[in-house]
Amino acid sequence: MSQDEEVSLVDVLLEDEQLEEEASAVLAGSDPHHCSYPRGYVRRQALYACNTCTPAGGAEAGICLACSYNCHGGHDLFELYTKRTFRCDCGNSKFPEDVKCKLNPDKEDVNTLNKYNHNFFGRYCTCQRPYPDPEDQTEDEMIQCVVCEDWLHGRHLGAEVPEGAEQMEMICEACMKKNDFLWTYAAHLTGAPDEATGSDTSQQEAETGTDDATEPGGKRRRREVETSCHLKKFQAANREVQKSGAVFWRQGWRSEICCCPSCKESLTAAGLLFLSDDSDTVLSYENEGRHNEQRRHDSDPLMSALNNLDRVQQLEIIHGFNDMKTELKDFLRSFASMGMVVTPEDIRRFFEQQTTRQRSRANDRRL
Repeated sequence: MSQDEEVSLVDVLLEDEQLEEEASAVLAGSDPHHCSYPRGYVRRQALYACNTCTPAGGAEAGICLACSYNCHGGHDLFELYTKRTFRCDCGNSKFPEDVKCKLNPDKEDVNTLNKYNHNFFGRYCTCQRPYPDPEDQTEDEMIQCVVCEDWLHGRHLGAEVPEGAEQMEMICEACMKKNDFLWTYAAHLTGAPDEATGSDTSQQEAETGTDDATEPGGKRRRREVETSCHLKKFQAANREVQKSGAVFWRQGWRSEICCCPSCKESLTAAGLLFLSDDSDTVLSYENEGRHNEQRRHDSDPLMSALNNLDRVQQLEIIHGFNDMKTELKDFLRSFASMGMVVTPEDIRRFFEQQTTRQRSRANDRRL
């Protein structure tokens, strides 16, 4: 095994906390113990597809986090990250007759409002390739479209991935062209914050002569809700935009989507009303996951016990943990240097040695 691979093994150990945080962001917003089916079409949840039970050639099906653990353990699963407005399919008519949901077997044959795409068969992007792709040697990030929720390679977006893209939302070219009105918003809601629509709105209000000085605030707000249309104002500004490629939207863009009665009706008909909802975002879901994980952490009996110890006792435990972590890294490094596989028996032997050392140290202190 090369030196680079040895360092990589140590790096994985050092980055354990970061990996746990990332997993918590995705998984802690979903229930790992109870099937989500009784909750109906969940706003957003972590989903999986089982290639063992519903392989390509059959019907697409998605299962919740709890069912991936309890009903499909050891199966070949595709991780779908998160998807919106989905009800767990586990054990329904899309599965073989001998496959039943162990957590909630009483389910309707199909979930008619679920939406599926090729991700459920392990294919992604316009190139229809798996991820990870063993035949693709090109380093490239994959970005999820917030409309169709497919994952696309950066090089297949038809647009340059901007700096700070991880803080933005992306709508792919196919979804933009399918919903042509989005190009009007794109002319105003992408780019730097100083290009935001506030200046356009203020200019329109100045032209119509309406401001807080001429109308009471409450009356003005009610009138705007009833009659004003941001989309029409954007259209009147007549900004040109190149109608090609994916679009990256700046932070806060959803709050600028017009929800006047006419636009709300159009968004609903197109199945895009969620675009006006900030809580629909993956970021909102991940923040909820982190919050849930923090609450679980705060209620952990072990952490509660640690918090009840005095400072000296806490430091002793922390030093002991750090010593164990260092010894574990050294132990694994020896396997990495020799190119050997770590077995469960090796791990048991390591912790038995740790227990023996702790007892020896305790006896030395008593003497």
